[in-house]
Amino acid sequence: MTLKRPKSANERIVLALDVNSLEETEKLVTELKDYVGYFKVGLQLFTSCGFESVKLIKKLGGKVFFDGKFHDIPNTVAKASANLVKNGVDFFDVHIKGGSKMLKTTSKLAKETAKRYEFPEPIIFGVTLLSSFGQRTLTEELSVNTNLEEYVEHLTKVAIESGLDGIVAGAEETYKLKQKFGNDLIVMCPAIRPTWSVVNDQIRVVTPSFAIKQGVDFMIVGRPVTDAEKPKDAINLILDEIDEVKVC
Repeated sequence: MTLKRPKSANERIVLALDVNSLEETEKLVTELKDYVGYFKVGLQLFTSCGFESVKLIKKLGGKVFFDGKFHDIPNTVAKASANLVKNGVDFFDVHIKGGSKMLKTTSKLAKETAKRYEFPEPIIFGVTLLSSFGQRTLTEELSVNTNLEEYVEHLTKVAIESGLDGIVAGAEETYKLKQKFGNDLIVMCPAIRPTWSVVNDQIRVVTPSFAIKQGVDFMIVGRPVTDAEKPKDAINLILDEIDEVKVC
């Protein structure tokens, strides 16, 4: 499958369902399914509710992005990814640092599984560097003596050569990545925080308008919406901000 760039503001939004129950999930999906492109099921929701959360979202008419950031030996990641496909996950992510063999093995089995079950081919994104990481963490704790932007660029090259559909990267890196690898590169950006929200535990955070100007295609938004007293009002503010930006 060739992943195409989103055409509308709501298609760009991936809403992070960082909640602990099916009740909270149902409430948010029911209220916001017409306002976002995908719902993100991450470790918090999945370890609480398992595949029941995925099935509920699909039943309610939503699309699912499984944010498990798989990183293990090729066979393990490939088989885990096949299980995602069997359960109706639309797209998911893996750590590029798992290496090209892991990425290619996973992509191959995921597509074979989709064909076997007559599902659409899954979309696979490669995670470059977590949004909680800065240069200090990269250098002092991981002993990677490379500039953060250069490191992300190198991982992006591995992802492209391994046949992934897109990458997860910061908005700050997106403009240069698209200059180097072309505008067809699909980028999803985490840590989106509108100007009226708090930063929480992430370091490399940006506003929706800045992300769009840098060329980001999909953006993950969580707590500014899910913690809001009126989630629909919060998501509409974000959509308005996106619509105000002229996309080249």
